[in-house]
Amino acid sequence: MIGLVDPFFYPFATLLLGPRHQLLNCVSFSYSLDADAKNPRFEWVLRRHAPLSPAQMLVVFASLSLVSLCIGLFFWLQGALLVLPFAALETVAVGICFLIFSRHVLDQERIVVDGSQVVVEHEAAGVRERAQFHRQWVRIEPLGGEHSLIAVSGQGKSIQVGRYVRPERREALAQELRRAVRMGQSAV
Repeated sequence: MIGLVDPFFYPFATLLLGPRHQLLNCVSFSYSLDADAKNPRFEWVLRRHAPLSPAQMLVVFASLSLVSLCIGLFFWLQGALLVLPFAALETVAVGICFLIFSRHVLDQERIVVDGSQVVVEHEAAGVRERAQFHRQWVRIEPLGGEHSLIAVSGQGKSIQVGRYVRPERREALAQELRRAVRMGQSAV
């Protein structure tokens, strides 16, 4: 899930994609205290590895389409009449692929431990799944083996998290979540 750019291509990727931190999937964490400093709020946002933002994808697609159609137009003007329709067909096929890929660029998981609640949201292809648990009754445990997804469950509900975290880091995420849940239980 986490992908690095080959060091040889890194300078070129930086020009196209932006700073290096955008080349890895984003795991952000925030911690805050409310006014009375007894109620900590923890938040994790886990994002899918997306090498291009939607705006960058649009620019790349427009550039590829323009080059392909210009070449097709050039050959059409030279008398090769079938090159332009195939260039248009290629542009449509690439556009469909970019559209399918772009549906998942903004996929993410959001975990919030705040007050007496644990809220887990998973968004994939624009569809949001949300589960809310009482902090004292929530269970956080791996589903199966050592590098499996993490199940957050309680009150008859369950949701899986950790899709956008490297498998070897999922256990550390589960420990952080458990620690955050325990830390606030004494204050609630």
